[in-house]
This record gives sequence, C-alpha cells and structure tokens, in this order.
Amino acid sequence: MFPLKKYLSIAVFLFLLSCQSEMDEQNNNAQGTITNVSPLTSYLQRVAMVQTVQDNIIDGSTYCTIKLPYTVTVNNEQIAVNTKADYQKVMDNINESTTDDDIVKISFPVTMVYYNYIEKNIPNEADFNSLIDYWNMYPDLLSKINGLNINYPITINTYNSANQVAGSVSITSDQAFFNFIKSLKGSQYISLQYPISIMDYHNQTKSITNNLDFENAIKYAIDYCPENNLVTLDFASTITSGSWEIPYYFDDSEKTSSYNGYSFVFKSDKSVVASNGTTSATGTWESTVQNNIRELKLNFSTELLGKLNNSWKLFEFNNSQIRLRDVSSSTSYLYFEKQ
Repeated sequence: MFPLKKYLSIAVFLFLLSCQSEMDEQNNNAQGTITNVSPLTSYLQRVAMVQTVQDNIIDGSTYCTIKLPYTVTVNNEQIAVNTKADYQKVMDNINESTTDDDIVKISFPVTMVYYNYIEKNIPNEADFNSLIDYWNMYPDLLSKINGLNINYPITINTYNSANQVAGSVSITSDQAFFNFIKSLKGSQYISLQYPISIMDYHNQTKSITNNLDFENAIKYAIDYCPENNLVTLDFASTITSGSWEIPYYFDDSEKTSSYNGYSFVFKSDKSVVASNGTTSATGTWESTVQNNIRELKLNFSTELLGKLNNSWKLFEFNNSQIRLRDVSSSTSYLYFEKQ
C-alpha cells in the first residue's frame, strides 16, 4: 500500500506545480520551480549577500566590510563610525582639502564581515592588510548585486525529490535567504510565492510577480546601479582576450555536458575557433547594441556548435565570466568562463 505521508507529499508538490502551469504558459515560463543551479538562484543569492561597497573608502574591498561600530582617524581627526550615515563624515573630511594626505587609519581591533556573512576578528593593521591583499587576488569574483532590496518576509515552497517531502519556509532577512540558498541540495526544488515587494536603487517600491520579473529587475540593477559598475570594461577587448569554456548552457533543459572539453577563442577579425582537442571548427561572432542592450551573435555551421547560434543578450560580464540569455517562448542561458 502506498504510504499516506509519501502520497500527500507528492500531491502537495504536484499541486504546487499545477497551480502555476497556466500562468507559466502566459508568462513565458516566468514562474515555476528552480534549483540550486538555476541562474535565478545564483542571482538571488548575490542580491542577499552582505552589502560591502558602502565603506570601500575605508577598507578598500568590495568583498568584506568592517562591522559597526568602530573608529577611524582621517587627517588627524578621529571619527566614530557608529552607523552607515557616518561614512559620509569620512568622505566629507577627505573632500575638505586637496592638500592633505587623506590617510584613513583604523583603530584596531575590528571585526570584518565577509560578503557571505562569515565574521573574522582582525587584531592589528598587519592582519588587516593581509586580508585585503587576499581579497584583491580575486578581482573577478561575482560580488553582491546592489541596488535591489527585498522587502521581507517572503515565502518559498520547497520539494525534495530524494525523500519526496514538500513544504514551505518563511524567509525574514537577507542573511536567512543567503544561507537558505547556500544550503540547497541538488535534489531540492523551490518555488517563490509571488507577489514579492522590492525596492530599487531609486528607493522606488515595485511588485515582482514572477521569476522573469525578478530576473529583469536584477538585470536592471546590474546595469544601472552605480555600486555595481565600479570597474568599466570593454566587451570586445574582454571576449578577445584568452580562451573560454562553457560552464553552463540551458535550452529547454541543461545541456552543458555536450560542450565539455571545448575551448572557444574569439578573434578580433570576428571569427571564433572552437576546439575540443580532436576536432576544431571556425565560426563567426558579432557584438552590437540594440535598444541599449548588448547582443552577441554566434554562427557555427556544425550540428553541435550550431545549437549555440543565436543573437544572445548580454546579462553581465567581467574579465573572467560572460553571462548571456535569450528570452523568447522560454529563457535560454549561455555562460562563458575564462580558462
């Protein structure tokens, strides 16, 4: 006899999916379940990271922040940094004169909070400098997405295919959301309960009604929030530097493994060479900007590589990662990573 508990768990999950099925069709699969490897999941985790850029003028790192309160000395003036508003006092002191040294000295010990909520006590300046040097070794680590704040609480439906248990969880803070996503296993599926209220970097409240809405809001924050654009890079120079591999490719289903072992070299003459050690094929690439959105058009003639042919929309990039998507009847994703 089929266990009642297992039957109810499956029934709950099927109900969770069926409630969304009609809306999925109307919203280009904008709603529905996601997993720990879904692009939206990683974007949401970066939204929920610790805000670290607000005190860069003091610690010089976008991957950690100094836990309040603490004291600094700027141009012989001691400043108590008790709230985030006090960062402006430091800035005002630095901008007050163009002839002083503007050296910011931190009074130790302090507690550093990393982007992932881990805390570390720093007893002296030498340990502090070593920590900053460590983070500076990873300039292209995908950092927090600023300019989008989630208004909690939010509710997430869950289902674990390993034990066929369904449920829901209430998330009440960024830290709780970050740790929830971090703990997700491959067998777990989640579905956000909409609508969800967010605040953008203009301090405007907006209602998010589906997954695609959320992803587009994150894309907007990446493009337009100044705190996400601390380094300006040229796309053509970036893509033609070095060789790239595909760490993630999704088109109706994940098909990353089809391109395992392939290396892509984009050349300045608009050709792109793809090779896997035994075979090599040459295609073309072109980058244009349409309606303020950068596109990467790929064209290969072979059957396997031809599946990548598309006018991909650029989501984000840095020196080591390029993330593209195509939103049509469903959303496809193509990621390149520097080898």
